[in-house]
Amino acid sequence: MQQFLVYLMALLMGVVLGITGGGGSILTVPVLVYLAGVGVVTATGYSLFIVGVTAFAGTLSYIRQGFVNFRAALVFALPSVVAVFFMRKVVVPLIPQKLFCFGNLLITKDLVLMAAFVLLMLITAVSMLSTIKKEETIQTNTIFHFRLIATQGFSVGILTGLLGAGGGFIIVPALVLLANLPIRFAVGTSLLVITINALVGFLGDFLNASQTDWQLLLSFSGVGILGVFVGSYFSKFIAAPKLKAGFGYFLLVMAAYIIVNEVKKLFNS
Repeated sequence: MQQFLVYLMALLMGVVLGITGGGGSILTVPVLVYLAGVGVVTATGYSLFIVGVTAFAGTLSYIRQGFVNFRAALVFALPSVVAVFFMRKVVVPLIPQKLFCFGNLLITKDLVLMAAFVLLMLITAVSMLSTIKKEETIQTNTIFHFRLIATQGFSVGILTGLLGAGGGFIIVPALVLLANLPIRFAVGTSLLVITINALVGFLGDFLNASQTDWQLLLSFSGVGILGVFVGSYFSKFIAAPKLKAGFGYFLLVMAAYIIVNEVKKLFNS
């Protein structure tokens, strides 16, 4: 039953990623930690591989449809990959497992990462819910803002490197507003940026890892890829705002679940 839930979540992640270009990948770390029994730091690294491979499948679909802007992807991805590789290869391994004590409570690296992940989930959920009505009428600029796009790319790289999340919920609106891309081009270009970021980040993590559970990675990724193709196909027929609304509320429930579990661990340790 637990294994079935793991793959069901992988399928959901792929479908959301294929339709909206972001958001779905945020499920990967909680699923790996709570359903697959993977350690938090390891899960953030595994998430990079899964998200990268899954997003790559979606990228191919959008390239075939002609909905990828390679210039915008390059400007966004170059500073981003530098940040994500540095985070995974240098910064994350340097963070000690035991950080400090607050009274009788031991604050660990895993706890802080999961707390940051909950915050990211809440921001993503609010972002998805608040942009439902605005997305159809969003106004774009006519100028390609190189510096702002590069700065945003660097910020997303830090986020991806630290938490293993793709950051599509930041990338898509940034490409719409700063690169003057229509929403479908922004989604396709976002998937390409996520692919590059995540796989470069996993490389940095892999160089430090002693062993990797390839069976889990490949099976999870395979189901996620299936979901991406399903999502990419049905993106022509399904209203993305409705999917975002449902997924936004689902993320709120997931965030509450993580908070309860981490608080229990904190007081039982």
